[in-house]
Amino acid sequence: VMNDIITTMFNKKFMEELFKPQELYSKKALRTVYDRLAHASIMRLNQASMDKLYDLMTMAFKYQVLLCPRPKDILLITFNHLDAIKDFVHDSPGILNQVDETFRQLIETYGCLSAGEFQLIRQTLLIFFQDMHIRVSIFLKDKVQNSNGRFVLPISGPVPWGTEVPGLIRIFNRNGDEVKRTEFTTDGNYVTPQREGSFELYGDRVLKLGTNMYSVSRPVETHMSGSSKNVASCAKENIAPNPLAKEELNFLARLLGGLEIKEPGGSETGFRLNLFTTDDEEEHAALTRPEELSYKVINIEATQ
Repeated sequence: VMNDIITTMFNKKFMEELFKPQELYSKKALRTVYDRLAHASIMRLNQASMDKLYDLMTMAFKYQVLLCPRPKDILLITFNHLDAIKDFVHDSPGILNQVDETFRQLIETYGCLSAGEFQLIRQTLLIFFQDMHIRVSIFLKDKVQNSNGRFVLPISGPVPWGTEVPGLIRIFNRNGDEVKRTEFTTDGNYVTPQREGSFELYGDRVLKLGTNMYSVSRPVETHMSGSSKNVASCAKENIAPNPLAKEELNFLARLLGGLEIKEPGGSETGFRLNLFTTDDEEEHAALTRPEELSYKVINIEATQ
């Protein structure tokens, strides 16, 4: 499933189209692209589950853009996304090459932009997301999102690379000579970053925004009970995939790809992913969804 989706996402023609200078996509166009990518494999989601997945994606990305320390760090966030994708396909050289080619295009296109141009990109993205205040359980639990769906901006932590910790005012005369210094106290506990993140094809990005939100060591700490912490630490220790289990899953995927699952409304090949607790909850969400969110889903048959 991951290979099919990533292959479609980093298709050469699709990437060329994305990199062309153009107006920002509309919300409806973005949703259509997202639906097609999500259904580029044998996986199938109905409208209610797709809505939930899309909301999670948009709010997670809004959080990353909103909290990036300086506008240029949007590029580091994107590199974190691509680094994670490369981990998914590390044993598929052809797909890995597709991702690396996109990486090079990003560096070539955006690496030389000024701080002002990055600020314009950041503001454009935030304007796109400004009316989206969907509450996400992981953000609410970690208290990085309020009950009204708005994000909480931290007043402590590392300052952006290239800036100084607040607390000092310098006064200069007309000749540019420093004549006076005044210090003031701040409410936050600021620190100077140790180094800048790498903008190369391979390297330490330093910035944690854009990495897995559900990992144990993510920047937003989750308050868990002792037993949950033990389970989470065990899960982290067993992160290396079992080769036998992987082969079994691959075999299952091949079987699923060849099976026909009969649906009440017709026949469809694939398996269904439900992002709700029960089928009833998913059906209720589908019935209560607003009319304006109705989009036509186009299924892509990736096996042909």
